Amino acid sequence: MSDAPQPPVPGVSAGKPSVARINNYFAGGKDNFAIDRAIGEKVLTLAPEAKEMGVHVQAFRERSVTHLIRAGVRQFLQIGAWLPVPRNVHQIAQDLAPESRTVYVADDAVALNHARALLATDERTGVAEGNILDPDKILEHPMTRRQLDLSQPVMVLLFGMLQYIPDDYGIYESVAALSDRLAPGSHVAITHAVFDTRPDIAEAVADIYREALGRPTGKPRTMAEAERFFDGLELIEPGFVYVRQWRPEAPVSDAEAAKTWIAAGIGRKPG
Repeated sequence: MSDAPQPPVPGVSAGKPSVARINNYFAGGKDNFAIDRAIGEKVLTLAPEAKEMGVHVQAFRERSVTHLIRAGVRQFLQIGAWLPVPRNVHQIAQDLAPESRTVYVADDAVALNHARALLATDERTGVAEGNILDPDKILEHPMTRRQLDLSQPVMVLLFGMLQYIPDDYGIYESVAALSDRLAPGSHVAITHAVFDTRPDIAEAVADIYREALGRPTGKPRTMAEAERFFDGLELIEPGFVYVRQWRPEAPVSDAEAAKTWIAAGIGRKPG
């Protein structure tokens, strides 16, 4: 989006930033407003590597979905800060298993509109409005119920979103409640910015998002704190690690991997 007049989108304010649109700006996309770009530039001043980090998250998305397709999973639920990318979950999954079904969940009107347009002709993929803080609403949504059989394993993707939600919003409890309702054999995949190797910028980056999103109690999390989202799940190998070290095609050193300060992992619901 440019700053020129745009067709109105219900529920969208050009003066209110969006995590999905900020991430879109980092990825080089055009689906963002001036307010999103301004926030993105503040972050890039502190951490120029933020743009490249999105590339590594996309590579993890490809590897993780591929791994679970090969493990027999055929249902996918992506929740959160999402705008279409060159290779989306449903495309990765259907390339390997055409019968795969996917539901995307977002509460950003721009993301919802883009998703509905992209998926209008794909009968095995749907879009639902929802927020991770209300997992029951997501799982009971008519689109979720139409596309997914929740008595069978599902892969849930929580990418690039949990780090923006403060503890006192009940985010740990919400992720746990979602996991509790999944069928045994389901998997939860998470990416989360962690600041173990970048304590020098942790509070400054957090300040930008606290102000932008109006969430004054938000704080940067360490890898150990972010790993708590997997409580009750069995982390599959190699565990919760820097995103570039999750089953890479070629080995990545610890020093090189830590330059992308995003951790990633997949937890399996036992039973």
